[in-house]
Amino acid sequence: MPIILNYSNRFIHNSVQNITTTLKKLFYLWRRSQVPIKLPIKISKIDNLIIFLICILISIISSYKLLLISPLNISDISSWLLTFSEALVSSGVLILVSKRENPTITSRQIILLITLLLSVQASKLALGSTISPLSIIIPPALIISQGMGSITALTWVSIASLSWPESAITINNNLFFILLICASIVSLLGGRIRSRAQLLQLSIFVPIGSFLSQWIFIGENKISLIDKQEFIFANDNIFSDSFLLAIVMLFTILFIPIFESIFGLLTKARLLELADKEKPLIRRLSIEAPGTFEHTLLICGLAEEATRIIGGDIDLIKTGALYHDVGKLHAPNWFIENQDGPKNPHDEIDDPIRSAEILQAHVDEGLKYARKNRLPKPIANFIPEHQGTLKMGYFLHKAKEKNIKINENDFRYKGPIPQSKETAILMLADGCEAALRAMNINASDQEALETISKIIYSRQKDGQLDDSNLSKGEIYLIKRAFLNVWKRIRHRRIQYPTAKNNTFS
Repeated sequence: MPIILNYSNRFIHNSVQNITTTLKKLFYLWRRSQVPIKLPIKISKIDNLIIFLICILISIISSYKLLLISPLNISDISSWLLTFSEALVSSGVLILVSKRENPTITSRQIILLITLLLSVQASKLALGSTISPLSIIIPPALIISQGMGSITALTWVSIASLSWPESAITINNNLFFILLICASIVSLLGGRIRSRAQLLQLSIFVPIGSFLSQWIFIGENKISLIDKQEFIFANDNIFSDSFLLAIVMLFTILFIPIFESIFGLLTKARLLELADKEKPLIRRLSIEAPGTFEHTLLICGLAEEATRIIGGDIDLIKTGALYHDVGKLHAPNWFIENQDGPKNPHDEIDDPIRSAEILQAHVDEGLKYARKNRLPKPIANFIPEHQGTLKMGYFLHKAKEKNIKINENDFRYKGPIPQSKETAILMLADGCEAALRAMNINASDQEALETISKIIYSRQKDGQLDDSNLSKGEIYLIKRAFLNVWKRIRHRRIQYPTAKNNTFS
């Protein structure tokens, strides 16, 4: 009996230990498969001070009327302190949400975000009794959603709608509901709109929607098409409210390009404009470096498919891919895809170190072209990050063959390594494109997948993807996307018969 009990205890102990070990392994694998935490960009102390002072101003504007009560008592001071704290905390939450949605957000964009909140709070005090809250809240929401994302815009709308300075304006509950619905629609659609024409449509349909909603929920008695001199600033008139909203939204659309330039906002519409192949820099690339341009278009196909499958920013990578190699314009013939004959300038100089410097120059010159053509920073980032700190393997091998005493770092690009999913995908597409094109047309899918996996694994092992925010699951999906693109482009062609005076198509 004791033997049976001992055996039973040992069995239970081993079973529990095996289960515990299995759970630990599963938890470890799950944790490793998750997206690494992306640290936000550090903001300077001066910018932090400016941001804090603007937040203080927002809190003062939101609460100062509570201190104008005479005589003041403890409950009044407590009420003021509570309102002041709420406004300050709300501003802090807004900044945290914006950083969470977009870790690469800059101090200029944060300043724009809270300055818009400050402007709205001041407008409520100055114009709250004469202008509809729709015209105060909705236009800034459009700017924020276009340049910083829908979640940030929705958070801003919530704070701006709920925080009204004391006695500024009494909002009808139905009007408040319509305000939230219209502002939320603008916030959600604004982050997805991809052209100026769609923005124009939004500026027409939203005011019409607000007009119909107010007509249904507030009443017909507040509609008047002609109201003498107070037509625009008639706060209680439904038609004038909607008309003013349409005018303000149209002016907002006109000023969005200015905000893009001053605050570094990158909207979908701006990305599509930059992706126009008739842009001077892209046109130059197609004429002066046709091989590089063709290589760029092939990479675009790979990168776009991979970005789509992981839910990344397709417009960003499509545009970034077009500009990633513009630095080769400084000396197109030094790159093999642009060489038309058997002569290779690198063979003539016969100096691996000098050749490595020329390769690095295409990154440095590319950044100069980006500054000269005023490319947005997220697009310019593709130029150095698509090469990261990769080795220039061919010339490193040549230097070793010549027994030159070298430092391996002299044959690495200066970096930085990819700092976003999109630039990392472009690096992987750049590495896989040439290898996939060179494969035999009869190669199997498995052979192609192995080639892709080897290239991607070499980048991972070299630490090039450490800051990219790509999870293991996403890397797997990227491999499958590259394979799908390869399967589409490696189709066979039938050899058509030809006769002396006849051809077949």
